[in-house]
Amino acid sequence: MLLEISIKNFAIIENISLNFENGMTVLTGETGAGKSIIIDAMNMMLGSRANVDVIRQGAQKAEIEGFFSVSDNPALNQVLTENGLDVSDELIIRREILSNGRSISRINGKMVNLATLRLVGRFLVDIHGQHDQEELMHSSFHIGMLDSFGSQDFFLLKQRYQQLFDDYRQLRKQVADKQKNEQAHKARIELLEFQLAEIEAAALQPDEDQKLLQERDKLLNHKNIADTLTNAAVMLDNEDFSSLSNVRSAMNDLQTLEEFDSDYEAMSHNLSEAYYIMEEVSKHLDDVIANLDFDAGLLQRIEARLDAVNTITRKYGGSVTDVLTYFDKISQEYSLLTGSSQTSDSMEKELKVLEKELIQAAADLGQQRRQLASELEEEIKQELKELYMEKADFRVRFSKGKFNREGNEAVEFYISTNPGSDFKPLVKTASGGELSRLMLAIKSAFARREDKTAIVFDEVDTGVSGRVAQAIAQKIYKIGSHGQVLAISHLPQVIAIADYQYVIEKQSDSSATVSTAKLLTKSERIEEIAKMLAGNDVTEAARKQAEALLTK
Repeated sequence: MLLEISIKNFAIIENISLNFENGMTVLTGETGAGKSIIIDAMNMMLGSRANVDVIRQGAQKAEIEGFFSVSDNPALNQVLTENGLDVSDELIIRREILSNGRSISRINGKMVNLATLRLVGRFLVDIHGQHDQEELMHSSFHIGMLDSFGSQDFFLLKQRYQQLFDDYRQLRKQVADKQKNEQAHKARIELLEFQLAEIEAAALQPDEDQKLLQERDKLLNHKNIADTLTNAAVMLDNEDFSSLSNVRSAMNDLQTLEEFDSDYEAMSHNLSEAYYIMEEVSKHLDDVIANLDFDAGLLQRIEARLDAVNTITRKYGGSVTDVLTYFDKISQEYSLLTGSSQTSDSMEKELKVLEKELIQAAADLGQQRRQLASELEEEIKQELKELYMEKADFRVRFSKGKFNREGNEAVEFYISTNPGSDFKPLVKTASGGELSRLMLAIKSAFARREDKTAIVFDEVDTGVSGRVAQAIAQKIYKIGSHGQVLAISHLPQVIAIADYQYVIEKQSDSSATVSTAKLLTKSERIEEIAKMLAGNDVTEAARKQAEALLTK
């Protein structure tokens, strides 16, 4: 139940708070006073599209806040839980529309996106007005209306069909794409296979080209390297002149002076380190020279390997590193082009199996829809009788159509307004008054199955009067007796039957126009209804008639 709605700086509303109770509440007032603006604000609070035009002139933002009391509703609780919101028997929904075009929505103080707001809002308020009557005049909306009459089992059946349809459509696209790609990419795949095989056969190693070049240079400069190493070894240590012997002699001399000065000691240590390094280098030179040998066969093998490597690098990159990078790239491309483990034939077989399941699911859905249609027809005929359309008859007709997410058939509402007359499409036959009553009959039938916190009727009584108006009033009141109904109306019969009445007025001065709302007492209601009956010159007879309406 909607307990309270607060609206600030929204259109011509500066600050309005309305408190509601169970039963039926009616909003009245002159045209343009702001009644429909309240419904617009309510719609926006529940997630409808917002724009900066709704912000009151001179304000920085518009604010709408609703306070709801909710009964235990497993579906609503699931939505709250899935979106990280605490399950509670009270909900506070707040939405702010900012002048920069953004909007901020919160549920119980936690910020939520518009999708979540709309999802939660569907469980709270059901708003019906001229837009719904317009939808009733478009047969494309009829299948959705019929389905909303279904039980939870029906919705699970429809959900299964829609999942099958989505899977089938996705797989069919994959089959078509694969067949197309297999043909278009055949040459590319063959080229990639050749290149991958050629590069793999080369068995390249990282930086191999640089290492081979270095090894070849060593072999080509073998004599120069051998002569230089030998000369260095001789200079370090030979019979005629030994650098090592001289350094060792100097080291021994300095060691005798270490105790006299720390500077002598430091020089002695440095010279000792230099000696041992030179000694190690001398031994290493002797080992290298002893093992130094020119291998003509190795040079030939290196030259051959370099030729092979250069052949690959000229085709696929400037260096071995570039070739290996290219190899990784084409490997990924090849995997994408041939990555599916399924062939077109196997995918087509799977598609046929899925198609059979889809056809059966559509048949099951159609069968259940026909059962729903039969129940809906009976209920709406009864509702129409109570709305003084006892001669009218209502039918739901089916026709075959293309497969889509709704099934493989179309649904359209037909009506016969007089006994013996043919059924004709509702969109071609219903007058304004009949449409209002039919919409109300449908809403009344659905209200018994829906689990909404509040139902709002925005001038659904347009185009009727007299006893039909009284019947509509009683029908709206009956819906409200099972919960909560809010209605905007200009009909005295509808207004009088309500449990509560707010009058919305527009006040203007030279600088601004403001809407106000006031909950009327019984005496004020009598006066307000009398004005509707008699105009501005209220007579005593009009007051008595208004009082009589209120006491029915």
